[in-house]
Amino acid sequence: MLDKPLSREEMIRVVEGRGAARRIPIAVQHWVSPSAMGQNEAECRRILETYPCDFEKISFRIPDVFTAPADDPSYRWMNCDNPFPPGTPLDAVSAIEDWDQLDGILADFPDPWYPGLIPEDAPPVGDRYRVGLWWYWLFERFWSLRGMENALCDFYENPEQVHRLFRKLTDFYKVMLRRGREELHLDAVWTSDDIGTQTAPFFSPKIFREFFKPYYQELVAYAHELGMHFWLHCCGNILAFLPDLIEIGVDVLHPIQKYTMDEREVAQKYGKDLCIWAGFDVQRIIPYGTPEDVRREVRFLLDTYARPEGRLILAAGNNMTPDTPMESLEALLDEALRYGEEVCKRFH
Repeated sequence: MLDKPLSREEMIRVVEGRGAARRIPIAVQHWVSPSAMGQNEAECRRILETYPCDFEKISFRIPDVFTAPADDPSYRWMNCDNPFPPGTPLDAVSAIEDWDQLDGILADFPDPWYPGLIPEDAPPVGDRYRVGLWWYWLFERFWSLRGMENALCDFYENPEQVHRLFRKLTDFYKVMLRRGREELHLDAVWTSDDIGTQTAPFFSPKIFREFFKPYYQELVAYAHELGMHFWLHCCGNILAFLPDLIEIGVDVLHPIQKYTMDEREVAQKYGKDLCIWAGFDVQRIIPYGTPEDVRREVRFLLDTYARPEGRLILAAGNNMTPDTPMESLEALLDEALRYGEEVCKRFH
């Protein structure tokens, strides 16, 4: 490895805006799966292992929609088996077909004290910054249970039922966060809620503030009460929601998706108020650009977001696809390491 990972204390300083580390933190590895790279799997592993990754990711075992583990048949979001044929598009699966089912679902809700929620293979506690991950917070979990079309209509047609479901989900997550802190000694939690499309949010700020903001705020505040940072992955154009996310205390935001928002505008307006986990573009530049295009984009991101107080981590904008050229992946990590050191020397 060309450099050792940043320490827990260095990462905390960067996230909290208390000073830049010796280089810009790197977390590209958490968005690359070598097994997805086909014949390039071995080369991909070599590249990822050559460069440092500056935090440890530990995944919670969140309930599946229909499938329960053998040791707890009720540890699933739905209290019934999957009635949909294989191949049904994910956003078309309306698991809660009728809100009349909700009473039974909530009465048989998965138990957040289920032992298997905490992975047995978590790395031992050391001097690394530790982040607990679960996918699908509220909007993503909501449409995975109601289907996308139903979910977007429910804010207007069934608001009370939406709030009942969100309340139960938030109570589950709060126990999960507590267990993550006490049993895994986490420094942060990381979740996802893609509430933006390529051009605009999925819904208005009014809908966001009525249905999401109160529960978001409650969970972020609880993470802080437990002594953890809160990291959010949120794809798409979410410019309209950034002031609210900052107000409720989100600490780290990923990815500020390229071609959906103006990076310079976001950095100028909001870069001092939260830590930006800048996501390198995986739609155009990595699969189709040259290694020099990749290096140029890394320098642009670091020049745009880096600041003396920290507040910047670099990663990919989403999971890299099998058409990722390995020389471009190495260029990304190499430039992140070398130029990241150069940038931080200016601040010290």
